[in-house]
Amino acid sequence: MTLYRRSSSRGGASFHSKTVSLMPSAGAGVLDSLQTDVTLSDGVFSTEGSQILHLALDYWVHGSDLLSAAMSPHAWIFCALLCVLTCERSKSAYKGPVLSRKRRLVEDAADGAPRKCSYTFLVPEQKITGPICASQGPSLPDKERVTQSDIADVRELLTKQRREMDTLRMIVDVDGNMVNEMKLLRKESRNMNSRVTQLYMQLLHEIIRKRDNSLELAQLEGRILNSTAEALRLSALYREQEVRFSALAALVNNQSLLIGALEERCLQVYGNHRREPLPPPLVQVVPENIPVYVPRFSNEIQRTHGWPVSEDRNPRTAPAPTGGSLDHPPQGNVSLEGPFRDCLQAMQAGHSTSGTYLLKPDGTETPVQAWCEHDVDRGGWTLIQRREDGSINFFRNWDSYKKGFGNVDGEHWLGLENIYNLGKQEDYKLLVELEDWMGKKVYAAYSSFHLEPESQSYRLRLGTYQGNAGDSLTSHNGKQFTTLDHDNDAFSGNCAHFHKGGWWYNACGQANLNGVWYSGGVYRSRFQDGIFWADYGGGFYSMKSVRVMIRPID
Repeated sequence: MTLYRRSSSRGGASFHSKTVSLMPSAGAGVLDSLQTDVTLSDGVFSTEGSQILHLALDYWVHGSDLLSAAMSPHAWIFCALLCVLTCERSKSAYKGPVLSRKRRLVEDAADGAPRKCSYTFLVPEQKITGPICASQGPSLPDKERVTQSDIADVRELLTKQRREMDTLRMIVDVDGNMVNEMKLLRKESRNMNSRVTQLYMQLLHEIIRKRDNSLELAQLEGRILNSTAEALRLSALYREQEVRFSALAALVNNQSLLIGALEERCLQVYGNHRREPLPPPLVQVVPENIPVYVPRFSNEIQRTHGWPVSEDRNPRTAPAPTGGSLDHPPQGNVSLEGPFRDCLQAMQAGHSTSGTYLLKPDGTETPVQAWCEHDVDRGGWTLIQRREDGSINFFRNWDSYKKGFGNVDGEHWLGLENIYNLGKQEDYKLLVELEDWMGKKVYAAYSSFHLEPESQSYRLRLGTYQGNAGDSLTSHNGKQFTTLDHDNDAFSGNCAHFHKGGWWYNACGQANLNGVWYSGGVYRSRFQDGIFWADYGGGFYSMKSVRVMIRPID
């Protein structure tokens, strides 16, 4: 049996066919050799024909096993006749012939094979929404009948499957995102591996560099150890030389005393011991602070050891005493403002540059030029004496030391009267700066300073000492000023004569900053007439430069 299904097209209706072969049993009868073709020209069936066709399709869809089990051979024949009659009735309902039936005999095969019935149906295209059921025919058992609950179960199952499909789609989307994230993680992992490799190479280079630095550090430590050992050796050698120098200095002092005793004996022998005064006693102190200078002894000792004598080490010829006051006009910048009572007032007035200023102490009528030092200890210092190059002769008489002499911006002495007028205004302090020939600078500071009037020969009054140069001036505290023509010292002779300069001598004492300026430090002289500070360098070491200055106490 062949079924034709109608489908729509532009040219009209077309039909698709499906052939269903019904195989009756062996004793089927007259229909065993009958093949019937039913053709629907317009694709329209009657109601009965449609129902029969639906029944046939239903049996065809649900399987041949059911048909074989439910129908006997006589039932098959009955169904075939019923289909033919239904088609005839449907054909008579139309004006023209719609359905034609052709009966043909199927020739027996040569081998006597059973005959087949073949039916061809043309059916319209229909949308089957459920199982095909026919009202005619035997009813199916309840357990095989399709009900609404079955349809609902199928729909619920379909809905559940759709939900599962949606869930699977969501899972697929999530998995897709996870795949993308995994790709990103792989990319980051590759980048991280590259970065780790780069860091590893950097670490390797750093380790190599540190190893090289360690080698350099080890070499440097070795050099430092060698330098330390050398420094220790030199320190030991220096201490040894210092001990030798102390012994030689003591020997020099003893030899000087011996020479003086021998000279005295010679004078006694020849009867000339009254023709010239006895020299003052030499300084017997070995200085605590020894300026670093080689050689450290006098020229007599150099000759003893066969060392050459430098020409600049020869002493200057002792200058003759002179008179007069400030010889040269001040050089450099001179402030046109003022006069001021002292340099501290000049600094407080806004003059913070060191230089020459006009000072007029209280109770005086004539201003005096003085050097104001503003670069030392907060400034405001007034220089009363400076030695630096030996250009000024300090072997002078009383009147010169009273009025002052020299060049204000060079070597000079401010004058005893001017120093007295400054110091009587208020409480002042004293600062002494010393520089040796190796460029080392030391200082001695005294908490108070002033002079008594001329009637007391400008007696010196000092406070307590502080500094690193050694206290060589306290032994002169309370002593009067002595010059060649005013002998006020405690020595039987005139200390100014032997030391070649005016000073506050005791029995000639431990310091003289107005002596002869000798070049080179250690000098050769019969007397200690250089610019010496006994506690720094000893009596036969002449300083390179000296500055003595005063300032009001804060």
